[in-house]
Amino acid sequence: MLWLFTILVLLFLVLPVLIIIPMSFSASRYLQFPPPGFSTQWYQAFFSDPQWVGALQVSIELAVAATVISLILGTFAAIGISRSEFKGKSAVTEAFMMPMLVPGIIIGVAVYRFEAGLSLSGNFSGLLIAHILMAVPFVIRTVLASMAGLNPNYELASRSLGANSLITFLRVTVPIIKPALFSGAMFAFATSFDEIVVSQFICGVNVTTLPKKIWDGLNQQLDPTITAIAAIVIVLITLAMILSNAKTLFGREPKNQIQEELLEEE
Repeated sequence: MLWLFTILVLLFLVLPVLIIIPMSFSASRYLQFPPPGFSTQWYQAFFSDPQWVGALQVSIELAVAATVISLILGTFAAIGISRSEFKGKSAVTEAFMMPMLVPGIIIGVAVYRFEAGLSLSGNFSGLLIAHILMAVPFVIRTVLASMAGLNPNYELASRSLGANSLITFLRVTVPIIKPALFSGAMFAFATSFDEIVVSQFICGVNVTTLPKKIWDGLNQQLDPTITAIAAIVIVLITLAMILSNAKTLFGREPKNQIQEELLEEE
């Protein structure tokens, strides 16, 4: 009964989204389900339109850049928080999580006012800063959870065997928290690629993300091409979530690997 209930809840959440995929292959000129016939006309319309392709390219470049920078900043922030003891530590941790808690429209207004004074609004750099702001908390949360289960004796053993701080971090700490780093990166990528609320305030005429372009298209005309774009986004986000939970990508458990390496050194 528990499995049946779980499957029913999953279907309730996923089916409305998955309906978009067969609609994107519809032969009809209007949004219609079930589709009257099979056609790839809307995918052809998408990839033949330079504005849509340009928006997709901006979103991918933006998501990749935001993921890399967020992963670096979030990882070091999480390590610093986990290894420090000071008054107000919990308050500082919650402050890092604020972009996840504050409504996006408030963040959008605040970021717009901040970047407008620096002439960053309406360009790629301004969008990148806003997306990093939204993505860093996801990295910090996942890495903090992994650091909480990290045995400090592994790092102490590495240091006692002559490794410096950098070698210890790269050969001991990183392999142990690698699943958290990968999950945080996937969440950061999905957050940036799918961001729409904050991007509404920052996007200009020359730089437009794919979600912003979709929103503008829905307001101006109900073009079935949007179903093809939505299907592409769904597939990309789904792949990101699958990869973030694919334990087989990491081979053996990091903890056992580190234990074996330390035993070999001894």
